[in-house]
Amino acid sequence: MSTVSAPPAARRGLGADAPKAGPVQALLQRRGLAKLLLLAVAAAVLVPLLAAKYGAAWPHSLTVDVSGPLGKTSDWIIDNRDSHWLFVYFLGHLSNAVVISVRAVYLLLLALGWTGVTAGVTLLAWRVAGPRIAATALISFLVSGLLGMWVPTMQTLALMIVAVVFSVVVGALLGLAGGLSERLFRILRPVLDTMQVLPAFAYLLPVVLVFGIGVPAALLATVIYAAPPMARLTALGLRGADPGVLEAVSSLGATGRQRLLTARLPLARKELLLGVNQTIMMALSMVVIASMIGAAGLGDRVYQALASVDVGAALAAAVPIVLLAIVMDRTTAAAGERLGAGTSATGPEWLRGWRVWAGAAVLTALFAGLGRLTGSLVWPDAWAVDIAHPVNHFKEWMVDHLYSGVPVIGGTADWAAHFTNWVLNPMRDGLTALPWYGTLLIVAALAWLIGTWRTALTAVLAMAAIGVLGVWKPSMNTLSQVLAALVVTLVLGFAIGILAAGSKRLEAILRPVLDVMQTMPQFVYLIPVVALFAVGRAPAVAAAVVYALPAVIRITTQGLRQVDPAAVESARSLGATRWQMLRQVQLPLARPALLLAVNQGVVLVLAVVIIGGLVGGGALGYDVVTGLATGDLGLGLVAGVAIVCLGLMLDRVTQPTERRMTGKGA
Repeated sequence: MSTVSAPPAARRGLGADAPKAGPVQALLQRRGLAKLLLLAVAAAVLVPLLAAKYGAAWPHSLTVDVSGPLGKTSDWIIDNRDSHWLFVYFLGHLSNAVVISVRAVYLLLLALGWTGVTAGVTLLAWRVAGPRIAATALISFLVSGLLGMWVPTMQTLALMIVAVVFSVVVGALLGLAGGLSERLFRILRPVLDTMQVLPAFAYLLPVVLVFGIGVPAALLATVIYAAPPMARLTALGLRGADPGVLEAVSSLGATGRQRLLTARLPLARKELLLGVNQTIMMALSMVVIASMIGAAGLGDRVYQALASVDVGAALAAAVPIVLLAIVMDRTTAAAGERLGAGTSATGPEWLRGWRVWAGAAVLTALFAGLGRLTGSLVWPDAWAVDIAHPVNHFKEWMVDHLYSGVPVIGGTADWAAHFTNWVLNPMRDGLTALPWYGTLLIVAALAWLIGTWRTALTAVLAMAAIGVLGVWKPSMNTLSQVLAALVVTLVLGFAIGILAAGSKRLEAILRPVLDVMQTMPQFVYLIPVVALFAVGRAPAVAAAVVYALPAVIRITTQGLRQVDPAAVESARSLGATRWQMLRQVQLPLARPALLLAVNQGVVLVLAVVIIGGLVGGGALGYDVVTGLATGDLGLGLVAGVAIVCLGLMLDRVTQPTERRMTGKGA
């Protein structure tokens, strides 16, 4: 932040009256150095004591074995799943309701046929989002049919519709409670934080134990994963309502229910629709991952192809996933933008007009009947195009020419080996060899410097919990992969974001690429990296970099674009070069956005590094995957909790607190 200096005369006056500060006092006046000095004193006292008593490795006496209780819990669930009243009279009925709902939606989609579904989705997108999004929807569903993925697409769409409805209802109810009650909001915040940081794989194991393999487990895991954004944004919208409007409504004698229905909810409509948008995107991502526990559809095709390293079949299933995500994202986003533009006493313009909606329903029914006349409710096999063989041939060509033997620069196998040997192995060995108390001190220093003592305490307790759970070593392995991927992501993301901020043409070129990359589910990123880098930690890091890069680029570009133009123009008028303006004006003023980019990069990198356990990433990701595959609740859940603690620590050391950002200090 810039500071305003006092006039020379004032400075002389202050210097004449005020005593000169000694070097020690001047040092203590610098808050960051004072914090480091206190930590150095604490380290000088504690480190010799801890080293003498416990040693460098995390002491066994400070670990708690939770595998026994978790194993007993798992055994009890398995033994009583078919007889206990909780499963028979509650969870059993819930499972049946889920199966019936998904099957009913799927049968409805099949009854409409490929013509009816395509026409209905296109007309809905046209009415809600406009002709451009409608054309995108039309092309997307036609491409899904051409790729021979119509039936899997309908299976995924049916599961998506039910999952989104459940997620929106649950999230809206939680957000409503948090938005109207400060106490409930404080209780919900850590719960939602944990639900969002906990890796998707960690959700799968408990629900499989309760519901078994199949659609109910997949849908429940999706709801747990997708409901938090809706809850957060609902609470945010309700809590951010204009106090003046609420006071005016109260002065008219409105009851609490009337204030909610006539003021709070209408004022929060944009946040509510944004919550629906985010819920849809997260639900689609989770539906793909849930294919591992019996959710049929496109995700199952991707997973089967990934298991056999069939890149062509995986791509044929991945393309409809991406197109489906783009259609849903664009439709809900456009609806959110238009929501406040055409409002009236009867509601938004695009929601009014029952004749238009009735006409769309009639046209959908006519197209459905036309499909029945053609004799095929699903996409005809004769119209399908097989892209698996050409893609696999291209993949084999790439492997033959890029995997190894490339002159001078070497192939992708060489890059992966060098990155593993020169970056990942030294970082893993260094973090593993570092004494546990040294790691805690470093975490405390970073968190305290960027935030408050509460931030540092939270980060240290999160790291200590990892040691208590007995997974310190695999956590350090995972941390090394996250840090390596984060550094690569930030270097590339900041560089590309700076270039895009200075060139509108480059930004326009990057926009559709970043759109596709951000809408693609995490699972899909493993396919190309396995083909190019085989299996190991390097492909897991590569997939994490590709997944996190779009968010970092977008936030960096937006942050630099939002810098005050007057400050940039002032620097230019003083003769500053482009590099000087960037380094001395734009980057300092865009610091909050850059720190947000770092924070988002951490969250996204961690999510995919864990999924990298499927392709040889090892460490905590491997424990989660192994626990899911073997039904070992202790192994999988402990690794999942350790990942949550790791994510919490990384969040605290990368995201400054509001007080720190406003210059108030700790």
